[in-house]
Amino acid sequence: MGTSEQQQGVPHQHARAKSKISPLHEMQLRAFLSAADDVDADSDTLDDLMDGVGEEICGSMTDQDSLSGLSDTEHPESTPDNSIFNGAISADAADSDTEQIDPAELHALEQEAERAWTKEEIRRMMCFLKEQGMSAFIKEYVVVQQIPVVKLLFAFGIPLCPELRAKTPPTLLYFLRVAISRVLRLRERLLRYNTIEHAVSLIQRSRRIVILTGAGISVSCGIPDFRSRNGLYASLKANGQYDLDDPQQMFDIHYFKEHPAVFYSFASQIYPSNFTPSPCHRFIKLIEDKGKLLRNYTQNIDTLETQAGIKRVLQCHGSFKTATCLLCRKQVPGVEIEREILERRVPYCKTCLEVQREAEAQRSKVTKKGKKKRNEWDDDSDDGGDDILAGIMKPDITFFGEKLSDEFDKALIEDRNKVDLLLVIGTSLKVSPVSEILSHLPHSVPQVSARGSIHL
Repeated sequence: MGTSEQQQGVPHQHARAKSKISPLHEMQLRAFLSAADDVDADSDTLDDLMDGVGEEICGSMTDQDSLSGLSDTEHPESTPDNSIFNGAISADAADSDTEQIDPAELHALEQEAERAWTKEEIRRMMCFLKEQGMSAFIKEYVVVQQIPVVKLLFAFGIPLCPELRAKTPPTLLYFLRVAISRVLRLRERLLRYNTIEHAVSLIQRSRRIVILTGAGISVSCGIPDFRSRNGLYASLKANGQYDLDDPQQMFDIHYFKEHPAVFYSFASQIYPSNFTPSPCHRFIKLIEDKGKLLRNYTQNIDTLETQAGIKRVLQCHGSFKTATCLLCRKQVPGVEIEREILERRVPYCKTCLEVQREAEAQRSKVTKKGKKKRNEWDDDSDDGGDDILAGIMKPDITFFGEKLSDEFDKALIEDRNKVDLLLVIGTSLKVSPVSEILSHLPHSVPQVSARGSIHL
């Protein structure tokens, strides 16, 4: 692929010297920056996005009130609202003092978009995307057919402003991934399925069911969920027992490394030995026993699926089943630190402790030999200055700031073309990347939610 300005005939305008950007450029820039939370953007892409933007505007880009344009939760329809990209503005915005987008510029972009694709071409592209997924779409249209990203974005209703067309190929690809993800996360309702009887029939005749579960299936077991009004985070915030600026710090890897005692003073409250599986867990086990379960993707860390006997389960956020030393990375069965968890003590790595004892014994021998020759030492520095600290054990739960295991991505790729039914139970799907499972599966696969709604 050549540079974007060569592909589209847009003259290159280096923005570095500009202290002010056009209203359309600013609107689209804000939209793409706000998408960085949902679609990974590396530091080079973010730097390229902000290249040439004045410091005052850069500062305003961090204003969260102005970054709400990408929230598809506000748009329940099956087509994403692209007004934040294409220059459409609300009546309130039109009455404000904000500099308005040039109508002539918008008209020129609209004409260019109309010439780019026919409605039938767009329909075929969207069908391909929804069935084959993002990776296959990019491979087919960008790599094989070598269609410029700027032209592809027209099919998604996003006419890029001239300034953003001049960005690097990786940044342009980021724009396309944002557009694709907005389409994939909106699964259309399958109108032929709309009753409880239809849901029962789907479960009966399906042979490769993917079940996605969250904290809601364990609430009846006595384990609180995380984000409800009476959930774990609300409880942590209300009781003030722990010195946390934000309740989510309890599961933040950076905070854990600095203050492990805080987590271990609390961990016994969610440790799985205190709970038994719910009827929902037994339902999933029944699905597996009948040979219908392709995989159970669970966001829960309580291992109640394993206690229920479910074998085809992937604990997306890890669990207490194993624990790993933060220093030497040795992994042990979780039962080895169970006593410390229940007694609210910080568990340390036995291997590291042994190394530390050996090092201390060696230093002790050296010290005894050196007493008679004290004058030969250069100084009186503390003998303990090179102490080897024992590593802290951490349950293999995926904390904020940690990546999911490769097993998650591999399983999703393996299951994508096999699944014939998706059941979503007990989760609001607000935590990425597990929330993106829906967008990775073909849209022709029926989805049954815990609320009983059935849709694509």
